[in-house]
Amino acid sequence: MWPRVLLAVGLAMPLPLSAVVNQSFQVSATITPGCLIVGGGSNYGTLAYGSYSALATSTVTAALTGGVTLQCTPGVALSMSVDGGLHSSTGRNLQLNSGSARVAYQLFRDAAFSQSLGISQSVSVTYSDASNISLPIYGRVVLPGNQPGGTYSDTLQVQLTW
Repeated sequence: MWPRVLLAVGLAMPLPLSAVVNQSFQVSATITPGCLIVGGGSNYGTLAYGSYSALATSTVTAALTGGVTLQCTPGVALSMSVDGGLHSSTGRNLQLNSGSARVAYQLFRDAAFSQSLGISQSVSVTYSDASNISLPIYGRVVLPGNQPGGTYSDTLQVQLTW
């Protein structure tokens, strides 16, 4: 009886297989296009026209400076829009900080002041260096020469989409 049991156990053992030397597997990653806001926190910068006499009637221009830069995946279609600000009942206005006097101003998306940036108008942001993108915002104000002296200001909201 013992020899049969040994024989049955011997037949149940697997036979050795030949070793597989080469085999493949796939590796992949998905890169989601997007943008990153670098520096500045929630402040996109400053558009400062400077100081002038209350009697000045000149046209003054300024460019958005300081604040943030953006880094985007190369080829991302980046767009921005800028609201009308805190005092936009009749367009964008700077308002006297200690009163109700206002001075109208306009925004543009080019340094030549030929492409107006309308209230909440979505515009494309073009860039040549995807790791260093600045928002193209330029302002122009015509000083009326008849407003009370003081500091005039406004706060605008920028929306970025990609």
